[in-house]
Amino acid sequence: MEAGAPRAPEERIAEDVRQETVADEDVQRLHELGYRQELARAWSGFTNFAISFTIISVLAGTFTTFAFAWQNGGPIAASIGWPVLCFFVLMVAFSMAELTSRFPTAGGPYWWAHDLGGKGWSWMTGWFNIVGLIGIVASVGYGAAFFLYNTLAFYGVNVLGVNFGDDVHILSETWLLFFIILAVVTALNVFADRVLALLNNISVGWHVLGVAVVIALLVFVPDDHQSAGFVFGERINNNGAFDGSTSNLGFWLLVLPVGFLLAMYTQTGYDASAHTAEETRGAAKAAAQGVWRSVFWSAVIGWFVLLAFLFAATDEQAVNDSAGFVGAIFTSALDSWAAKMIFIIATVGQLFCVTAGLTSASRTWYAFSRDRAIPGWSVFQRVNRDRVPFNAVIAVSVFALIIAIPALFGKNDIPFAFFALTGICTVGLYLAYIIPVYLRLRRGDRFEPGPWNLGRRYKLVNILAIAFVILVVYSLNLPYTPTGLPWNDGFDAANVNYTPFAIALPLIFGIWYLVSAKDRYQGPVRTLEEDVVTRD
Repeated sequence: MEAGAPRAPEERIAEDVRQETVADEDVQRLHELGYRQELARAWSGFTNFAISFTIISVLAGTFTTFAFAWQNGGPIAASIGWPVLCFFVLMVAFSMAELTSRFPTAGGPYWWAHDLGGKGWSWMTGWFNIVGLIGIVASVGYGAAFFLYNTLAFYGVNVLGVNFGDDVHILSETWLLFFIILAVVTALNVFADRVLALLNNISVGWHVLGVAVVIALLVFVPDDHQSAGFVFGERINNNGAFDGSTSNLGFWLLVLPVGFLLAMYTQTGYDASAHTAEETRGAAKAAAQGVWRSVFWSAVIGWFVLLAFLFAATDEQAVNDSAGFVGAIFTSALDSWAAKMIFIIATVGQLFCVTAGLTSASRTWYAFSRDRAIPGWSVFQRVNRDRVPFNAVIAVSVFALIIAIPALFGKNDIPFAFFALTGICTVGLYLAYIIPVYLRLRRGDRFEPGPWNLGRRYKLVNILAIAFVILVVYSLNLPYTPTGLPWNDGFDAANVNYTPFAIALPLIFGIWYLVSAKDRYQGPVRTLEEDVVTRD
């Protein structure tokens, strides 16, 4: 049949039957998991992929945490470290995709953990997830504020006595912008639910076209570029440890791993494809593919972005003087108009990201409350007349605001607390990701796979994923600088790495579970059984 020719009636009928069959299979599968089909299955597989791709956001992570790689390892931490680490992230994503296919429900990791290990595992997974998601809202929001501050500084904006062009009160003015951004995205999540869908659609296009423009500007505007030897071989130690050495064992074991945060932090949030499984057609396959495909394409596109940064970094001293801030590459290598354009593209992309991040975090808070896991659950499980979990949105925003307060303090206008926020959310999320993966590995061949599965390769993939998360926890709990350790000379509390709180806080909830919550929390409250649970 010629391209564009109308389909025969029997072909249209066959297609309608196929779609109805897929829809029936989705509903049947959800019933088997204990849930009614309450959400509209209007999402295609591409839309499912797009939400995770947007939350990963290479316009956010690669821009805001580039300094980690530059200061702790140099170009090799990005050019070589990124693809190597993303390979292991993909192992985590493959492992999660298999679980998504088996359990295509919005419960996500804590739901998987309950089915595979029981309510105790579910409880801990859920709290690690909550801590990680709140950290994402805070860190992405603060990163957007930092880029917005620099954009306003470019134009010398002076509003109501706040002068963004005078290099005074940088930390307090950045925090003010963070507060405003958080207030705006909170209002969008509460009062503009329909607008959110439009924003997510626009965000995908903005990220794809924006990345293309950024790379083109960095390739074609500068007169000179760095050599491949610099990009793939140069090492830098601006950490302050080991007298700046880049060859001893300490550099490889204690400095370079800190730079890994660039890849580890950027490649988070892809569990969104699992959380939206109940809204996706053919979810047992489409949602599973959305998990790993978002990681794969973000890895590819993000690597090209990082290479563009490094090849354009011809003024090494300027980047060093700015503590590795990627903006120094733009201002030193590009004309003013081009640098401004990149800042605007990145800032808008980060605003999209924090908006979507708050949506995801609040839905998780709402779902966990619905399952009686969060104190005051009866309040947070409520939705307003627009079917928005108003109280959950406010709760996430308030806690994101609180944990970002230390970013008001820093050293040489460097907000070390922001670095801790990135570590907190990364560790929290990856622990939430890996607990059900471990439980799946423990179950072994007794695990009943879904349509998309790893087959006999699951053992190798799961073990590589677990090993990677061990590296994540190790790397992100290392001190960012020797002055962040209380027993060293020149100790400064502003330089402390507070990432261990990502582990300490959920452990507190673990004690709470053992003391009392274990008698109340029974795991996911399945809607098909809700009347019985409520009556009991």
